[in-house]
Amino acid sequence: MNNICQHYAERRLCPTESGIMNIFDRKINFDALLKFSHITPSTQQHLKKVYASFALCMFVAAAGAYVHVVTHFIQAGLLSALGSLGLMIWLMATPHSHESEQKRLGLLAGFAFLTGVGLGPALELCIAINPSILPTAFMGTAMIFTCFTLSALYARRRSYLFLGGILMSAMSLMLLSSLGNLFFGSIWLFQANLYVGLVVMCGFVLFDTQLIIEKAENGDKDYIWHCVDLFLDFVTLFRKLMMILAMNEKDKKKEKK
Repeated sequence: MNNICQHYAERRLCPTESGIMNIFDRKINFDALLKFSHITPSTQQHLKKVYASFALCMFVAAAGAYVHVVTHFIQAGLLSALGSLGLMIWLMATPHSHESEQKRLGLLAGFAFLTGVGLGPALELCIAINPSILPTAFMGTAMIFTCFTLSALYARRRSYLFLGGILMSAMSLMLLSSLGNLFFGSIWLFQANLYVGLVVMCGFVLFDTQLIIEKAENGDKDYIWHCVDLFLDFVTLFRKLMMILAMNEKDKKKEKK
């Protein structure tokens, strides 16, 4: 070891020090991190449109939620749910074409706005419990959504598509348990549905992202409808995480009393 150190003495470095310096001298190629070699350029352009539309939906939904919180319109939850469902069906029934693109974007914006309005009652409940729940839930949802989206983008094509059957089965079981809980009124079953639902929605982010890629590779370039899938995943994730945080905050307040 002494001989080796003497060899490096001319350079004023010991092997250990040299290794550390080499690590810090390495440059991270951030451009390489954003390259998806297994995704064709046309599909990458399609994904850019999908996520640009998704960003628009998030902005419009935030505006809708703000309108509800400010106006305190009591019946907004039911009316917005019916309105958003109607717009989604209208959007689904409108064929994808260059001529109908502006119309479908308008329908998408209306759907996102009413979805945001529909979140209003849950937002008001969380604000009443602890206003800090909202930014915490949003940041948590954004981190979860981003991590699982990147996992789907960097993974091999079709590697997560097998989740489709599992996720739909889990959703069916959750729906049945929720209907059954209307009669039992079990808080434990309600909490289990929230946590299991959070995990299931993480799976849907993986599945839907790879399904969009596969559809685009096969010629389906309807970026507006693909945006709807991801937007619904995000909203459902946010709602479930927000309710989990609200329930935990209520339990903490009960313990303090």
